[in-house]
Amino acid sequence: MTARFDRGAWATPGVQTLRPGVHRIPLPLPGDGLRAVNVYVLENPADDGGIVMIDGGWAIPEARKALEQGLAAIGRDLGDVGHILVTHIHRDHYTHAVELRRLLGSRVYLGMGERPGLEMLHRLRSDVPASSLATLRRAGAGDLADRIGAMDHGGYDPAVWQAPDRWLGAEAVRFGDIGLQVVPTPGHTRGHVVYLDEARGLLFSGDHVLPHITPSIGFELAESGGRPLADYLDSLRLMTRYADARLLPAHGPVADSAHARVTELLAHHDDRLDKSLSALGEETLDAHAVARRLGWTRRQVRFGELSAFNQMLAINETAAHLDVLVLQGRAGVASVAGVNRYTRVR
Repeated sequence: MTARFDRGAWATPGVQTLRPGVHRIPLPLPGDGLRAVNVYVLENPADDGGIVMIDGGWAIPEARKALEQGLAAIGRDLGDVGHILVTHIHRDHYTHAVELRRLLGSRVYLGMGERPGLEMLHRLRSDVPASSLATLRRAGAGDLADRIGAMDHGGYDPAVWQAPDRWLGAEAVRFGDIGLQVVPTPGHTRGHVVYLDEARGLLFSGDHVLPHITPSIGFELAESGGRPLADYLDSLRLMTRYADARLLPAHGPVADSAHARVTELLAHHDDRLDKSLSALGEETLDAHAVARRLGWTRRQVRFGELSAFNQMLAINETAAHLDVLVLQGRAGVASVAGVNRYTRVR
């Protein structure tokens, strides 16, 4: 009898040593379909034996316990964590890093493109995804935006949304023997960055390149400031300008080739652009209407079967694809009463 492959095995608590001094520790995300977020621990003998972490996890007790247990398994503890490099500002990556800084004095680093989102969060004093709701309204889904805006989003805690110690641009950073290239990769968020260890052939890809799923596009705290899917596709192509590296994602198992997965993601979006144009047909439609005509997830479920939150992601992703079709000259767009309506170009 052939054993079944468990695609969720990567989220099982524990430690995976990827090479000497480089470890993957999945931290739980209770109630989240992603199940866990990978943080990576880089041991640093040349820097007083300290640790560099890639991503911090979500500031919840379950994550703290899993991190403590993972560090103990490699003979370490929380006090060894000196630097935490975060790929982007979503709560499952950033908030635990800020909490660890408060407890340990660790330094936190974040891409400078996330600064507008963090500032907007402090102005609103709410974690309601305001910019995503604005995109929904432009997509003709005002009723859904109202419903999502009225939901309990977990509450705003300013203690875990403080600014990093250092904002990062496209630059090289070094901590003792550990050298990393910071590569801005806007798309998933406008300030997303990946960390490339060129010497060891490792790409800490955050949510930019994921092995089993396609990341949501433009899920922002602040306005995206452009065309998030066009930015994302450019950021994917940017990865191929570097030598191929082992893919160390934030969600999912480690993979041997970042380039191979980038090729798959680019092909997926080419196919999705074609399907979006086909769903638009010969009519003039908003993104909400087009999204209702498309299948979703690997199982191609109907739009109406999605939860409200996933309907929001589906509509906003459809809007992003339609906007790229406009940039390609394959569709036109006009705003009518604040709603973008698209027409196929012949």
